[in-house]
Amino acid sequence: MLRPKQMSRISVTGSKEVMEGFINTIHELNAIHFVEYDGSWSGFQKGNPGVLAEEVSERLVTARAIESILGIEAENFEYRYEFKNGEIKEKLEELREKVNRLEDRRTEIVERMRRVEELLVEAEVFIEIGIDFDLLKGYKTVDVFVGRGNVEKIEETLSRVKAPIEMFAGENSIAIVAGTDSSEVSDALERTEFERVEIPDRLGEAGRYFSDLENERKELASELESIKIQMEEIKNEVKRFLLATEEKLSIDVQITEAPLLFATTENTFTAEGWIPTVLLHELNEKLEKSVGNHMAIEELECAEYDAEGFVEHGETVGKAKVEGDTKIGRSEPPVIQDNPTSVRPFEVLVQTIGRPKYSELDPTLIVFLTFPAFFGFMIGDVGYGICYAIIGYLLMSRSDSIGIKSLGGVAIWAGMFTILFGVFYGEIFGMHILGEMVWGGHPPIEKGLSPKTAHYALLWLVVSMLIGIVHVSIGYTLDFINKMRHSVVDAILESGSWILLMLGVWTWVFSTHLRSVKPDLLFVQLSKEPLAFTGFSPETGGLALGIALVGFILMMIGEIKHQGVLGGIIGILESPNVLVNILSYARIPAVLLAKAGMAFVVNLLVFGAYIAEDGASHFMHNTAVGAIHGEMIFPGLIHPASFGIAGLIGGIIILVIGHGIVLALGVTSAGLQSIRLEYVEFFQKFYAGGGIKYTPFGQNKRYT
Repeated sequence: MLRPKQMSRISVTGSKEVMEGFINTIHELNAIHFVEYDGSWSGFQKGNPGVLAEEVSERLVTARAIESILGIEAENFEYRYEFKNGEIKEKLEELREKVNRLEDRRTEIVERMRRVEELLVEAEVFIEIGIDFDLLKGYKTVDVFVGRGNVEKIEETLSRVKAPIEMFAGENSIAIVAGTDSSEVSDALERTEFERVEIPDRLGEAGRYFSDLENERKELASELESIKIQMEEIKNEVKRFLLATEEKLSIDVQITEAPLLFATTENTFTAEGWIPTVLLHELNEKLEKSVGNHMAIEELECAEYDAEGFVEHGETVGKAKVEGDTKIGRSEPPVIQDNPTSVRPFEVLVQTIGRPKYSELDPTLIVFLTFPAFFGFMIGDVGYGICYAIIGYLLMSRSDSIGIKSLGGVAIWAGMFTILFGVFYGEIFGMHILGEMVWGGHPPIEKGLSPKTAHYALLWLVVSMLIGIVHVSIGYTLDFINKMRHSVVDAILESGSWILLMLGVWTWVFSTHLRSVKPDLLFVQLSKEPLAFTGFSPETGGLALGIALVGFILMMIGEIKHQGVLGGIIGILESPNVLVNILSYARIPAVLLAKAGMAFVVNLLVFGAYIAEDGASHFMHNTAVGAIHGEMIFPGLIHPASFGIAGLIGGIIILVIGHGIVLALGVTSAGLQSIRLEYVEFFQKFYAGGGIKYTPFGQNKRYT
């Protein structure tokens, strides 16, 4: 699981007479990731596409264009469409003409409706002024300006114009009749933000004009709806045909263009690519069945790459060496992450940073083990956990996107861990009902909000540091394993040194050496049963400092070895990270208390709460206001004696909206902080990413 599936690089050489059979066979197998010929061999050139490649590509473009116009998307269920002879060519052309005709008309109507909407707005100007169109145009000795704007400001500005003018104003519209030399009027109007409108080329009242436009808009809308209905009818009629056609043509394009990846001579071809090692036997069987002994298959290498990307061994067949001149082109193997079904959704979180290289350890399993645990610990509520799990299920069941489905799987696991910790905290939507029912009012752990349980908040702060030490140590260890496959010395200098430095420093922190300068919470919180830890001895602390010093020296040697003196300076500056990275895990209890506090406030406003004599806080969901024994914090909106029916209604609204906000913010706080710990504190210790995506030649058939 920590390594990708092992890949083998193969070479297939054969006569061009069997090339078509070879392509069809491997397309059906859907397993070979081809390496494109780079043109480096003397006497070889790239192959030519099939004679129908251009025609097939054009039809595929046509099919996809029609699907786009009709709004056809892939369907979840599978079926097998049976094509009649010549159906694709004839039906596709017929559909193209029909759909394009409707689409062109639809575009015309939409554009005309947009213009009619503009004319309707302009017509309101003439209605407001109340002057017939034939009185506003046809003059040779005067200019007429009609438009909208601030009428008072326009009249005030024009009052200072010397040219003779006459104005007819409405509330926000105005018509100005000016003498032949109207430039002064035009300049004045520009200073008033006057918005001029064009006078329509018609006679009569503006109201009739407005009515005609309204009728035209209705007719256009009716025709647009008719086209929409026709489009929908065509869509329902040809949806399966188009989906099947696109699939078939996509396959045909792949097959006809496959020779472009091969190295060819006049009579032969050579193809190279990567295939999962476990499928080699099946490939040999299928090719033997389809083309017999008319081609030669060689396994060039069964790839294992070290941390630097170099081949460790690659000769599995006598003459198959790893030198560049025996290969079509140098390339690393593509990556197929090898994780169980339950872990696979978390690959999307890893791939957000980058697909692991073939030479890297795949951290998906560790993210699967830690991310939901971090999230669940921070939220820790059965009610919220159930909501997250339901949301995850809906994402998985109702989406075709692999990415969305994966996020749904992550949400389900996060929800399950939230439920698990919620049981231990005894909380459901921030209420302690579960703790009272399951644990008799004494759940095994608390979040630490009330005065009675405040010591838990400090305990979680210390525990978060311990979690950080373990988590970061795993990251350094994975980096050590990666580098050790290439050089044990580099592994010690570049990874082992940081492990020694970090563990040495933090062992000293948790020791009683120089106890007076360290905060009590490091020892007091862990001193209680069942841990009873009061700190490592002073001798252990002194030894830990020595180990940290050794780690620091080794780290400096490694930095200077690879980057010179500048690297040593950088190493000194980066060395405090062994403290900073671990302290970063304090965000876990911070989010824990923040989310618990938000849920507490919502329940406090709705149900009310009081602090009992023992310092514990209690909600009054089943307690009358007059029956409390302790100090009242807030009486609660839902209690009729406090706020009446208005309080009850307001309380219900706050309850639903408030917990909805807490639920949403749980994703943006606990979710983002958990993934940040993975990406920054964990991944940066060992992970680079940048692996090649495995894209096998072939296609899974759904409709044909």
